[in-house]
Amino acid sequence: MTTQHIAIIGVGMAGIACARTLRQAGHHVTLFEKSRGLGGRMATRRSPFGSFDHGTQYFTVRDARFELALGTVPGLCRPWSANAVRVLDPMGRVIEAGLPGGERHWVATPGMNALVKAWGDPLMDDGNIHLETRVTQISRDPLMKDGWQVQTEGSDGSQHVYAGFDKVVLAIPPAQASALLQSSGLGELAEPLRAVKVDPCWTLMAAWPQAVQPGLITIGPQWNAARSTHHRIAWMARESSKPAREPIERWTVQASASWSAEHVNDTPERVTAKLLKAFGEVTGIRATPAHAEVHRWLYAKTAQPLGQSHLWFKAEGIGLCGDWCLGHRVEDAFVSGLELALAVLRKR
Repeated sequence: MTTQHIAIIGVGMAGIACARTLRQAGHHVTLFEKSRGLGGRMATRRSPFGSFDHGTQYFTVRDARFELALGTVPGLCRPWSANAVRVLDPMGRVIEAGLPGGERHWVATPGMNALVKAWGDPLMDDGNIHLETRVTQISRDPLMKDGWQVQTEGSDGSQHVYAGFDKVVLAIPPAQASALLQSSGLGELAEPLRAVKVDPCWTLMAAWPQAVQPGLITIGPQWNAARSTHHRIAWMARESSKPAREPIERWTVQASASWSAEHVNDTPERVTAKLLKAFGEVTGIRATPAHAEVHRWLYAKTAQPLGQSHLWFKAEGIGLCGDWCLGHRVEDAFVSGLELALAVLRKR
């Protein structure tokens, strides 16, 4: 087997699933990520009052390959008692409740980003992950037949060119992938992405340290997670109810796709006020939180997927993967990254 050097842009679940598969097959991988850490939307935000899973809230295990991969990190992921998820009307009244014994909801501990970090540790130990490094262009390597180089910009404005890649993988949202391909003179490869639609999401993180662990004294409802038909809110979860989390009363509130799109350019202060008001209307929690902040995900939940697990342009040596290929689940991202890696590994 000839060892190849593969650049992977993006270190969320899809990028790490692809990278670990290629590494296990004996290939050399180098990863680039514009953010400060691994995980993508499997993100955890720290605060003085405890952590918030402000991106992905939980995951399911349906694919046998995903289940097998989870076995490599025993004990890291635990079931969360959100199985009985409520569906609420705008006034907070239950209109539907999840049935006991339904599909299990899993979370990584101590935060959702722990799973991607655990799988990324060997790659980090190799020194092959470049964080706070945005790829601005990919182009042919003038010193390598059919090879690629990537141009990057660091958070401090520094620029660098990394060369000598046999293949390039884009494990980033479709809009970002399309923009990068366009700026690199590879716009024809972005054509399949035109039909993909990914909605934005504003997420509120709020803490009430005057309350304690559910089961003792709380200031809110006795359920731990709910979907909502309120026009501003799609999802609410009590962070302190998740395994291995801090006991302080904390809630993550994810706005609806339509409201997020309508208010995508609002200030964080305005979004915080509006989501807190809506949260109070639904839950009855009207006390002022000691901590409240919001995060805007420009690319949060897939509304229209690609309809296949990945894109692999064999002649060019360029591939694309992400949850948006199949849907919006963590498993979709894992399967997409895995399937792209297997495509890269297939013999010519």
